[in-house]
Amino acid sequence: MILIVDFGSQTTHLIGRRLSELGITSSIVEPEEALKEMKKNKPSGIIFSGGPAAVYMAGAPTIDTKIFTAGVPILGICYGQQLISHLLNGKVKAGTVREYGPALLYIEKSPLFANIADRSFQVWMSHGDEVVRLPKGFFSIAHSENIRSGAIADEEKKMYGVQFHPEVAHTQHGMDVLKNFTNICGETPISEEIDIQTIVKRIKETVGKKKVIMAFSGGTDSFVAAALIVKAIGKQLIPVYIESGLMRPQALMNVIHIFPKYFGFTPSVVHAEKTFLHRLMGVTDPETKRKTIGKLYIELFEKEAKKHTGVAFLAQGTTYADFIHSKSTKYAALIKSHHNVGGLPKDMKYTLLEPIRYFYTDQVRHIGSVLKLPRSVVFQQPFPGPGFAVRTVGAVTQDRIRKVKQADTIVVEEIEQAGLKDHIFQYFAIATGANSTAIKGDGRFYGEVIAVRAYTTKDRMTADWAKIPYEVLQKISTRIVNEVQGVSRVVYDITTKPPATMEWE
Repeated sequence: MILIVDFGSQTTHLIGRRLSELGITSSIVEPEEALKEMKKNKPSGIIFSGGPAAVYMAGAPTIDTKIFTAGVPILGICYGQQLISHLLNGKVKAGTVREYGPALLYIEKSPLFANIADRSFQVWMSHGDEVVRLPKGFFSIAHSENIRSGAIADEEKKMYGVQFHPEVAHTQHGMDVLKNFTNICGETPISEEIDIQTIVKRIKETVGKKKVIMAFSGGTDSFVAAALIVKAIGKQLIPVYIESGLMRPQALMNVIHIFPKYFGFTPSVVHAEKTFLHRLMGVTDPETKRKTIGKLYIELFEKEAKKHTGVAFLAQGTTYADFIHSKSTKYAALIKSHHNVGGLPKDMKYTLLEPIRYFYTDQVRHIGSVLKLPRSVVFQQPFPGPGFAVRTVGAVTQDRIRKVKQADTIVVEEIEQAGLKDHIFQYFAIATGANSTAIKGDGRFYGEVIAVRAYTTKDRMTADWAKIPYEVLQKISTRIVNEVQGVSRVVYDITTKPPATMEWE
């Protein structure tokens, strides 16, 4: 077993998942518990995760230095590398050049890079600090164009640090690096599959004879969660679709036509378009938007639940990407309150039931495929619960929702007509809230700028912008400025994650 010490990284759980894919068991602990857990479980190795803090700042998470005398291999990732260096009398300071997103790593010979033929490869960075003086016994085994300490090692003590994130899908040879570390630890792989029957059994045991009201959105996550719950408790599930007026038309079609076909009963549809617009009137802060929407959803679900007896649970299709962004662990930073996580009110009357909470998008799709849900549902684009409200930067009005919906429809149509649907994870339009001057009909026009966002990713933890052909982008731009009233120009977002998030709000 490998012990993962969580210093608040967005990808701590992902480290565990990657180890699981390699057939290695792991356990995630907070730094205060690490020494006790190490003595109790006797792990073969320890991984320090990344984190949002700076090691030289007061209050930064740290760890008992006795852990360095445990005699087991240690790998520090990002903040983890910096913490090892800091605690062992190296020096860490704010970097002169910060690295967020792709960078080229040049490697030296080391057991950590065994069986990697490339002497340089792309890695994913997310750091502002860097190790500028190595601890005694350490030397550099990799560098980037900006920093010498791309990876460091004390080979004798089997202690390693990497400034990049090997656990994310966009790091080339990332799995090789983690596999090499598990080999250094002497671990033996054991194959592990997602056990759907166990998930279903747990749902059945948890719910018992009670009823479950479900916030059903028509998206992949809620469909898969619903399929697992129905398999466990059948019609004890009460699915409810809230028509907020903020979703794509496909969502309602999935609710009305596909859900009944596969599950044998139809979700209730609550029309609340005017209510959502009224509640969002004058709300411009992204966090307030998400929490306002989350609160209203709960109010409407509780009202709907009163029509039934024995309701004890609220089910949601929450995934791990939603969970981690909403500050899921002690030292994690809040990225955004997902309406179904951080956006939920604290005084809810029902117990949450979230069967896919610790799975990523590709795993959720795998479960959906095993359960034989239609491909059109399983592989549809993810869509945020707050919908177009968070794709409308600033004030949410009926006119701005109209604009972004029309622009979004054009983006979807042109991407799919170009045959790119299966090559891009997600693609959509954003009403930016910025205005610019344009010329229409030989006259001056001043209107809103629409942004287009499209990216590729495996699990939504890191992402790269999609390299859409220029002629497709041209067609999207031309159609939007010509067909959507009130739009002056179109821009294309070419920012990776990190530093950007998928959504603009």
